[in-house]
Amino acid sequence: MADLEDRIPDPMAEEAELDEGPSPLRTFLGLFVVPLLVVLACVGVFIGFGWVAYERNTVADYVGDLSHWSRPRRAQASYELAKILIADPGALDDAPEVRARVREVFTEADNPEIRRYLTLVLGYTRDREAVAALLTQLREGESEERIYALWALGAIGDPAALSALLGALDSDDPGLRKTAAYALGELGLPESAPRLRVALEDPVADVRWNAALALARLGSDAGVPVLREMADRTSSDQVPGITPEQQEDAMIEAVRALAAVGGEESLPLLDRLAREDPSLKVRQAAIEASRAVRGPAERG
Repeated sequence: MADLEDRIPDPMAEEAELDEGPSPLRTFLGLFVVPLLVVLACVGVFIGFGWVAYERNTVADYVGDLSHWSRPRRAQASYELAKILIADPGALDDAPEVRARVREVFTEADNPEIRRYLTLVLGYTRDREAVAALLTQLREGESEERIYALWALGAIGDPAALSALLGALDSDDPGLRKTAAYALGELGLPESAPRLRVALEDPVADVRWNAALALARLGSDAGVPVLREMADRTSSDQVPGITPEQQEDAMIEAVRALAAVGGEESLPLLDRLAREDPSLKVRQAAIEASRAVRGPAERG
């Protein structure tokens, strides 16, 4: 996967409004969202920061700057808080007053850029008290804000979001549909399985792929045919606009899902990938998946 740090606009360096072009999240999502990309990054969503090098400013400083009169300074503060939470999701666990202030600013913010960054903060802190505000953003926000809200609701994991996430599967926007499918996998509720099975027939490949991955996370093998398509380089080569990095990430995620729900019928594909795929990462994932399917005796 390409280093996404170059795709992340620092508000102090780039003050243009995000709605003038593709947002960082939309660019990141590109073709598809998968658990590895989003959970270790996300949704987001702003991956590639690594462990943050803490500057002189503290979390309290950034929270204070959220109320500053200067919009660029408020945007920078929300950006820095998102960075801190990506590096250390538990950074605000012992600071309920900070979490409350972030929720307050998020609710009051009239700037989409600030709301997007703070949506990441709410998601990474797993702040259930923010679910109502995020559901409002999902209903009333513009497209990019709704994608952020879907990711955050999945990350928080509150069952109260189930109806809204299911509703997003019916959106005309494939970006919303694929993020909703991912978020339902994060939510982990069996009630979502029937709708995810319908999404396996979506005309957009990455929506089908996310639905299959979400079903696998729920322990369902309903998406196995789609997972095999996703893991097969010949099939994924036919997806318009897919990059080599996206294809590799998709194949690895599919292979890991097949290890969980694919059964022995997937072994010929896994073994072929383990022997022949040009990507060392895909081959290694296929080797591990094949061993997992065959069981402990084979691993020995």
